[in-house]
Amino acid sequence: MPSRIEDYALIGDTQTAALVGLDGSIDWLCLPRFDSPACFSALLGDESHGRWLLAPAAEVRRTERCYRKDTLVLETDFHTDDGVLRVVDSMPIRDQAPDVVRIAHCTKGRVTVRMELVLRFDFGHVVPWVRHTGDGEGLTAIAGPDAIHFVPGRPTTGEDLTTTARFELEAGESVPFVLTWYPSHVPEPDPVDAHAATEDTTRWWRHWSRRSRYDGRHRDLVQRSLITLKALTYAPTGGIVAAPTTSLPEAIGGVRNWDYRFCWVRDATLTLQALLHAGYTEEAGAWRDWLLRAVAGSPDEMQIMYGPAGERRLTEIEVDWLPGYEGSTPVRIGNAASDQFQIDVFGELMDALLLAREDGLSSDDDAWTLQVALMGYLEEVWDEPDEGLWEVRGGRRHFVHSKVMAWVAFDRAVRMAEEFGREGPVDRWRELRAQVHREVCERGFDRERGTFTQSYGSRGLDAATLMIPLVGFLEPGDERVTGTVEAIMRELYVDGFVLRYDTHDAEDGFPPGEGAFLPCSFWLAQALAATGAADDAATLLENLINFGGPLGLYSEEVDPTTGGLLGNYPQALTHATLIQAALAIREATTDRAVTPAQPRTPREPAL
Repeated sequence: MPSRIEDYALIGDTQTAALVGLDGSIDWLCLPRFDSPACFSALLGDESHGRWLLAPAAEVRRTERCYRKDTLVLETDFHTDDGVLRVVDSMPIRDQAPDVVRIAHCTKGRVTVRMELVLRFDFGHVVPWVRHTGDGEGLTAIAGPDAIHFVPGRPTTGEDLTTTARFELEAGESVPFVLTWYPSHVPEPDPVDAHAATEDTTRWWRHWSRRSRYDGRHRDLVQRSLITLKALTYAPTGGIVAAPTTSLPEAIGGVRNWDYRFCWVRDATLTLQALLHAGYTEEAGAWRDWLLRAVAGSPDEMQIMYGPAGERRLTEIEVDWLPGYEGSTPVRIGNAASDQFQIDVFGELMDALLLAREDGLSSDDDAWTLQVALMGYLEEVWDEPDEGLWEVRGGRRHFVHSKVMAWVAFDRAVRMAEEFGREGPVDRWRELRAQVHREVCERGFDRERGTFTQSYGSRGLDAATLMIPLVGFLEPGDERVTGTVEAIMRELYVDGFVLRYDTHDAEDGFPPGEGAFLPCSFWLAQALAATGAADDAATLLENLINFGGPLGLYSEEVDPTTGGLLGNYPQALTHATLIQAALAIREATTDRAVTPAQPRTPREPAL
């Protein structure tokens, strides 16, 4: 039985990432090459496709774990009848090769420790050739372009294609293990000192966290989200991935299983906005440089997503040798949505670049040249149908959210010219801004029901229209805004969560059914704060945060019935919208305690 998604912790080094289970097993590890990044399982909890277990050999009575404050260094305490084993997990920040460092430390009594390492490459498909290194102190595993150097702290044996070790520790004793990936055609990288690297990594993250200027309620949770967003950046290029995993399902047993290990312009932009609001302008500059490289070329070839280094060919394939998380198939590698046409990305991009400029990012002539070129293309295509924010595969439509974001693009272009003296066809942009605004209000608003709809002429609702007051398209007090918020709460608000749209009535090209969408739930909190219902917004936020993992990590969706997380994990968009909701509520309320109205109780973690 796979572990629950929310029972996994994230470790990472701003280039790679791994997920650590509550039982002490690392079941997923991304490697630097996004197109072949798994040396452990592509499915959480699927032991046949790779794992790395470090835990007590005896029965565990209780498990406690936490991150070291303001870091991504994980500490897990396993309580047994005879003692307590603490496993410290981290991925050191370094320039050479990515490492996973694990330290087994006995804090009380005496414990017998077991270590099991099952190495598989190419999404669990390839069993590597394993041999002892020349010095006899480590192992090397090689298959094709991938190689792993493993330095165990105790002697190991090989059993059934598994590297194992078993040893005892007394209170105060520690044993380190270091696993390092490197290209198989180059020499093994220099070894790291596990203890020194762990302390260096702790200091690095705390230094980074001290740059945060958020000081409102839920500071620790907001900072955890900021750390998670930083972990999802790809430091060599500045790209920001949506999530480090693929094919974790949006509904157990369903087919909405996508590969999120790429850089969506939209998600990265909203992530950037959250980082900027917290004071992280350095990341904004790196992201802008990544964007300039990624979208270089003809504006009509701009994609909605790219690889972390700006790769464009993200061909989607189905991996039929993997059974899927809890039987949810297919497992997908790559993402066909990279070929979709989505108008809203122009608005999010222009909004982020304006915000970065207003927040002190230095002027860049190349960036403005790119923006003008993109606006020229948008002038030609804004009135065409598209696949929309939710990447439907049932045909293009005139999505209201897409048109609103086209308005945002023209509005931000005008503001860049007005506020910073940038040259461009400002009068034409003003005219188009007004034209888009009129069309959306005429064709996207259902006067009978008093709400904006998902697309022109439809009756279905879309939680993305909650963005209308947040981007300045209409004032928060406008009756069309309040009517939309009320309609969404009537029709899409289920058990304290917001659905993206009604998948049972939608023509989106997929079978119906999915979890409630957490980013939409945080958007509702923002919209409530903006429309004067700040206490309701604060109450909603208080209730929503109960449904993250015990370490403050969130995926894309949640099952309203069980409270279990669904979708790829952790999800950048969810953490970004959580931060934005907290900021909006901080601005709309005094810093007083808000009592949740009968919050649901999160499930206790399995021991």
